[in-house]
Amino acid sequence: VMCPPTRLAQRLLQDCLYIFRAIKLGIRLQKYKKKNPFYSILDCFLDTVKKQPNKTFMHFEGTSHSYIEVDKQSNKVARALKTHANLKEGDTVALFMGNEPSYAWIWLGLAKLGCATALLNFNIRSKSLLHCFSCCGAKVIIAAAELKEAVEEVLPTLKQQGISVYLLSEECSVEGINPLSEHITQASDTPLSADLRANITSKSPALYIYTSGTTGLPKAALVTQERVWTASFIQALSGVTSEDVFYINLPLYHSAGFLIGLAGAIERGITVVLRRKFSASQFWEDCRKHHVTVMQYIGETMRYLCNTPMKDNEKDHKVRIAIGNGVRSDIWREFLNRFGDVAVRELYAATEGNIGFINYTSKIGVVGRVNFLHRRLFPYTLIKFDIEKEEPVRNSKGLCIQAMKGEAGLLVGKITRRSPFVGYAGNDQQTEKKRLRDVLQKGDLYFNTGDLLRIDEQNFVQFQDRVGDTFRWKGENVATTEVADILTMVDCIEEANVYGVKVEGHEGRIGMAAVKVEEGKEFDGASTFSQVASYLPAYARPRFIRIQMTGTFKMKKVTLVEEGFNPAVVQDPLYFLDPAKKTYVPLTEEIYSSINTREIKL
Repeated sequence: VMCPPTRLAQRLLQDCLYIFRAIKLGIRLQKYKKKNPFYSILDCFLDTVKKQPNKTFMHFEGTSHSYIEVDKQSNKVARALKTHANLKEGDTVALFMGNEPSYAWIWLGLAKLGCATALLNFNIRSKSLLHCFSCCGAKVIIAAAELKEAVEEVLPTLKQQGISVYLLSEECSVEGINPLSEHITQASDTPLSADLRANITSKSPALYIYTSGTTGLPKAALVTQERVWTASFIQALSGVTSEDVFYINLPLYHSAGFLIGLAGAIERGITVVLRRKFSASQFWEDCRKHHVTVMQYIGETMRYLCNTPMKDNEKDHKVRIAIGNGVRSDIWREFLNRFGDVAVRELYAATEGNIGFINYTSKIGVVGRVNFLHRRLFPYTLIKFDIEKEEPVRNSKGLCIQAMKGEAGLLVGKITRRSPFVGYAGNDQQTEKKRLRDVLQKGDLYFNTGDLLRIDEQNFVQFQDRVGDTFRWKGENVATTEVADILTMVDCIEEANVYGVKVEGHEGRIGMAAVKVEEGKEFDGASTFSQVASYLPAYARPRFIRIQMTGTFKMKKVTLVEEGFNPAVVQDPLYFLDPAKKTYVPLTEEIYSSINTREIKL
């Protein structure tokens, strides 16, 4: 398809602007790395405090905090923790809390002590929580007051391991949980010496952010100080300026909210509007009230906005840029039609990955565009992938085969000094699993993203699908083996095969399990429900269960995924998780059609 000359010129201009911005940011990063001591995002924050102390850093639920206030508050946190938790440079502290302003100043306070922060997902409990905690090597956990019960549940194990537990409250009657709020209030807010973090370099761990584990439990992706910078530059690459106001309504324990949102806002020196959780009905009100100019999204939140009832003043807002990922083309179009001309910067990236794309053009449905500079600096390729065998296709020499233009292929990024893959904390086996050897020549080494993408004739990059043993639902990654392990703990279930299935009108895939029932037993919907509800967050619970009759258990996952949960297609008994009845109920044609017409909300 030939492009009209004006569009070609426009694309060339967009390519050039993107390359120019990227080069400028690359030079800045090199400068920071050469500085001794290393210039970190914390130093950037402190410089902004000097430049504009009274500028609002954060709006939250009717309160505002200026840059200087957040700085002083983080000094108090740092002093309280230094005194009471004996923290020092190089220690790791786990943060277990929801979106609130103290998330920012506790992290900044820890950074002032030279400590790394592990961002725990506040939906996780018991075994998963302990696992996340132990793999990052943290000696201290700081939890929000509302998560006290979740901490109490694992307290015996934490005590055994000699972990100090702090709660953000004035008091706590539970032995072994120390209230922290009063210590913070009483601490001095005077600045701390930079000597406390004198040995921090660009390669030092800054954060641990959790991604879904392929063998089950979540994996802690190690985010270095340098990586915080590169992720924070996404706002700059998207055209955000120091005058913008940025709206964060995604969880701060993920890279999108924390790195692109919070760290990016510090890099730009701007004001953030923070929300506990996304609300479609309040969204535009918030944007109007705080003069928001840049928003974040995931596919689901974009769809929820498009599902709200039409109003007259829908285009009456100042939002000019939307940064996020996972939006479907139809929703993208509808969003632009309803809410006006917003530059949607759809991106593709993984917290631990070494390759990413961003759509700096106005083309709908793509995650970016191939350009020579990007490909030179961060060499990547798409390779042919066998979906049935779940592995790359190799030729007679044992090397991978590059996908053709327009053909979906597995995205792999070459591991180099400039595009490293640091891996997962305390999990060499998982780190090794993501490395792919002998890709284009013997002895080379690539990062396996586990995602299928395609590059079209005009060099636009499109995300196709996820492969392997994780799927994405409600913006969260779900590890199939973790879910299967939980299911096989149910008395009546002998084996479980977990996979994600597509649902009409929804992004990602919803959890489904094909199970083999123990001989001589019946499937028990109520005990299965109570098992998944106790051990798994809502987004990871399989909504559909297929009881596989004897002999057919080893059915290929590909076939199971294709057949989905349509009772007219699947001959085996099907069950549906009914949260109101707290059990799995037989999946009838009626329930099936209510799901498709969206009367039943998933």
